[in-house]
Amino acid sequence: MYDPIKSGSRGATPRNTILLLDFPQLGTAWSLASIATLALLNSSIKLQFSQMKDRILIALAFFICIGSVSFSAADETVHADSSLSATATPTPLRPRVIVTAPTPNPGASPSSTPTKPVQTLDTLRAKIRDRVLSANVARGRVGIKIESLRTGKVIFENDAEKYFTPASNMKNFTVAAAIERLGPNFRFETKAFANAIPDSSGVIDGDLRILGGGDISISTAFYDGDYYKGVDALVDKLQQAGVKKINGGLVGDVSYFSGWEIPATWEWDDLQWYYGAGISALPVNDNAVDLKVSPTRSGEPCDVRILPVPTAFVINNTCTTGGRDSTLSITKRLDRNILDVAGQMPAGAKPWAGSIAVTQPANVFLALLKERLIARGIAVSGETRLLPANVPANGKQVLVATLQSPPFSVIAAKTMKPSQNMYTETILWTLGEEKRRNGGNGTSGDSSAIGLSVIADFLAKDVGIPKGSVVQHDGSGMSRHDLVTPSAVAALYVYMANKSKNAQVWRDSLAVGGVDGTLRRRFAGTAVSGNFRGKTGTLDQVSALSGYVKTAANEEIVLSILVNNVPLPADRISLIDDIVIALANFDGKVDE
Repeated sequence: MYDPIKSGSRGATPRNTILLLDFPQLGTAWSLASIATLALLNSSIKLQFSQMKDRILIALAFFICIGSVSFSAADETVHADSSLSATATPTPLRPRVIVTAPTPNPGASPSSTPTKPVQTLDTLRAKIRDRVLSANVARGRVGIKIESLRTGKVIFENDAEKYFTPASNMKNFTVAAAIERLGPNFRFETKAFANAIPDSSGVIDGDLRILGGGDISISTAFYDGDYYKGVDALVDKLQQAGVKKINGGLVGDVSYFSGWEIPATWEWDDLQWYYGAGISALPVNDNAVDLKVSPTRSGEPCDVRILPVPTAFVINNTCTTGGRDSTLSITKRLDRNILDVAGQMPAGAKPWAGSIAVTQPANVFLALLKERLIARGIAVSGETRLLPANVPANGKQVLVATLQSPPFSVIAAKTMKPSQNMYTETILWTLGEEKRRNGGNGTSGDSSAIGLSVIADFLAKDVGIPKGSVVQHDGSGMSRHDLVTPSAVAALYVYMANKSKNAQVWRDSLAVGGVDGTLRRRFAGTAVSGNFRGKTGTLDQVSALSGYVKTAANEEIVLSILVNNVPLPADRISLIDDIVIALANFDGKVDE
């Protein structure tokens, strides 16, 4: 907590107490002056000198030193400037003159202990302003909007109406719109169709078509890291429907969504990693696979392994074991599941592990489903394939089984807290398709385009954000073309807290400072830990944080801080965190 009273300051000396100050660098003159001073202050002290020259020396020393010593008439306490001893040269110790102070007057009261001054909005604003002007962020751009949640009183703002790249702060708009438009009880569905229900022997004659509905909960993130349990949940539904054998193949139907699986404005070098995974109506395990590359014996190829479906990728492994430094290189073809693993790894080096995005993840879904059906004793005679986009499904097929996701309230938290890009894009596309399929007006375009129009409508009509304050090209903020104003983000947070009927669902979706999500390692040991709820954002040269925090006076604050064009992440994050901590420590009144 900011405290102008330094922790090293001392309390006042009791009234009539005489302080003996020993400054060796002032020599004998100081000691003599001290004696003379004591004589003037307390007539009970008698100093006798045998020769007149001694009295003259005492008086002379007194007048020389009186300019260096300050006596407080109010409390008779002697104060010394600490700078006198800061540059002192060590000298031999001199004998001290010890003077016993007289007994204090019983009627006198000791000086009061200094109290910490109450902070004011002016001091808070000055502190934030000074931090924004710090040299390490001075060449960048800092947008800030801080206001009272209860009254809307602006506490601090800086370029609050200017455009900034939001990074994952864009997820705020997408998920908030989905909570309001889809509702917290909305569920994604995956359905299985066949030409007929299983016969009395549990046999399905022909292919089993799996119609995807974008269920992102078929994932390790919802099943404690287990690769198979999400797909096993669909196997459970098929078994409950009486399926024991499939005399045909598994056909994936991804027609629920329309549009290219990768957003058009994403950058190509993000696309091979898990955070650049594309969208599919049949997603599985976040549309990524886990890759592990390990050294072996010197001169031999590195060991390359992919889980959970090794056959999902073609691997070109030219990596060898040897050398002193690792030159490992991993490259995925942008439109195909081909992985080039090259370079070298020193023998005994720690394995490299990471997650690689999958092109057409529906194929991985089908491969896992077939594997798990067979493991349960359900034979599948045919192969797996995707239904071509231009071939309509057989409308006469019957529904065999349906798998539903958890409610959207759960999915919202699984999206916002870890800042999951693919989930957010899937939510955006779902907003579009739900509007299209429910007869909404203005439904031309692909799933993403319609979804963006739903968000724009929500921001304008419900939240009341001025037109043009949000320029949105995707759902997650991975696009470098996205632009928002700090005022628009703050306005969304105010609306969701004060006006939304789903306010608690919204709050529960946000990361908690020092506790979980992308904030679990920030704010530990501060007044912000457990006190802040909000959303982070990170791209190259971009950091953002928006959310709610309570002050030390228990007043809730809404804030949005967007930092652009500052190269070092540590500089961006420390600026943001210092401001949030200052708000949490503020013990003055905001709404007076």
